[in-house]
Amino acid sequence: MVQLTDEILSEHYSHLSSKPFFQRVKNSMMAAPVIVCCLEGVDAIQVVHALAGPTNGRAATPGTIRGDYSMSYQENIVHTSDSPETAATELNRFFKPEEIFEYKQASFDFIYACDEY
Repeated sequence: MVQLTDEILSEHYSHLSSKPFFQRVKNSMMAAPVIVCCLEGVDAIQVVHALAGPTNGRAATPGTIRGDYSMSYQENIVHTSDSPETAATELNRFFKPEEIFEYKQASFDFIYACDEY
């Protein structure tokens, strides 16, 4: 759990800096601590996107995070990386190098076929 700062969010949302809602997005993200996660697995980006649901919570299917907990386009409860490159950038932004490490996940043998990972 981390408390995001204006500095980190200005960097994270720099692509929105010219939008009229830029400060509102940052204020929302600073309103309370957030949980940051680093997830790994086969097709992890696509799987996490599917679990999150579409950005607009009103259009999200029940059973997705946004479908169950969001009714807004902006206040959409969860952020997901959209590519391996974006994920790498965001992991560097939100985690210290020593907080992410490689290890053999024991569960992989039970959730994937041996030729999937």
